[in-house]
Amino acid sequence: MTSLSMILKTNCGFSQIAQAVVLMAKWVPAHEHSTLLYQLTVICSSLVGDLAVEDIWQWSELTSFGDLPSARDFAAASAIGNSKIVMYGGWDGKKWLSDVYILDTMSLEWRELSVLGTLPPPRCGHTSTMVEKRLLVYGGRGGGGPIMADLWALKGLIEEENESPGWTQLKLPGQAPTARCGHTVTSGGLYLLLFGGHGTGGWLSRYDVYYNDCVVLDRVSVQWKRLATMNVSPAARAYHSMTSVGSRYLLFGGFDGKSTYGDLWWLVPEDDPIAKRVTASPPKGIHESQDASMTSMEKERQMQEDALAELQKRIGVSVSISNSNTKKIVDELEDTELLELASKLVGEGALSNKEVVQALRDHWSRSSPKSIQLKELSPLLRDYQRMITHLQKEKLRSLLQSSNAGSMGKETYRFYHIRNISQLRMDDIPHLLAEYRQLVVDIGAD
Repeated sequence: MTSLSMILKTNCGFSQIAQAVVLMAKWVPAHEHSTLLYQLTVICSSLVGDLAVEDIWQWSELTSFGDLPSARDFAAASAIGNSKIVMYGGWDGKKWLSDVYILDTMSLEWRELSVLGTLPPPRCGHTSTMVEKRLLVYGGRGGGGPIMADLWALKGLIEEENESPGWTQLKLPGQAPTARCGHTVTSGGLYLLLFGGHGTGGWLSRYDVYYNDCVVLDRVSVQWKRLATMNVSPAARAYHSMTSVGSRYLLFGGFDGKSTYGDLWWLVPEDDPIAKRVTASPPKGIHESQDASMTSMEKERQMQEDALAELQKRIGVSVSISNSNTKKIVDELEDTELLELASKLVGEGALSNKEVVQALRDHWSRSSPKSIQLKELSPLLRDYQRMITHLQKEKLRSLLQSSNAGSMGKETYRFYHIRNISQLRMDDIPHLLAEYRQLVVDIGAD
């Protein structure tokens, strides 16, 4: 048992709240928390790190090189630290796979890991989870179609450890999960939480079985444990997603052989504030009834605050409803460089500072990229960021104070993160000016 303990145990500390999840937990339909879900969507698009207001994340297709893996589906991958990803197995349309590849996310180079010794059977629909220095693989569908219930650990993934790559099959005591594929395994500190999946039942005649049970791999006692839940559980499913958010777990979607799900559930400790708001009635839909009481509205406001608090915990930013942007930007009437440039443009006269700033904005709106002088770029960039901050702060405040789900809009502000003009390229200036022109229009209509 010593070798298993070395693989699964850790010396890191773990909160009492997260430990409570393993002892007793509660499912909470996230449909009852429509505002919480909506606000998480809105705020995630409006706060990136500690700077961004309404930046839009964009997909980019990457070109990698090296030992490129073959095309496949139902593979499983996991992060190794902050710069590498390990991928194992899958189905290439003709056969089940058991190969291991590591992607360096900085260089985009793939490397196939050569592993000697005993290997797990090829599979797809399994899970791969990094625990300390080991990759744990559980279950999946193997060659010929059997669904498996085996647990394997792969060492030799950390170059600094100078370990020869090798697989070890782990046979742990306790209430082990049944054979399955399409399940999830989510790391929660000293525990790994397995939920759901697809298996088979019967002897002479086989039939599909979908699960909604929770099984915990306890890294302290090195054994499987069934997680007791206090209330109604989500419908059985496979091929869903499960993500840990602090001491909570967020479940989304899945498939039960007939229907595709689009529901969301929290799995939380029994003393979690979300659990205390659960009612005995069935989950409500996303749309609240028009005759909702004041008490219901107050609950929605509380959910908004909870959403912000949850996001703070998740991405480590400080957010408040009254002042959502965390980037300090000087007001235009206190921006000395902007005022001096504006005054030179309009000349001496009886115009107020506000009027000369507006004149400068109108001038920049009419300017071509080639006519913008180098000395204008710094105040132009600051004013661009200032207008974004103003617009999005007003939109967010209006949205959070409204009882109806509105929209933050889908504007893409590409240069809000830019700290100074040294980060701008020459071919960025036309795009910067185009966005600036639209901001001037939007500010005027605000």
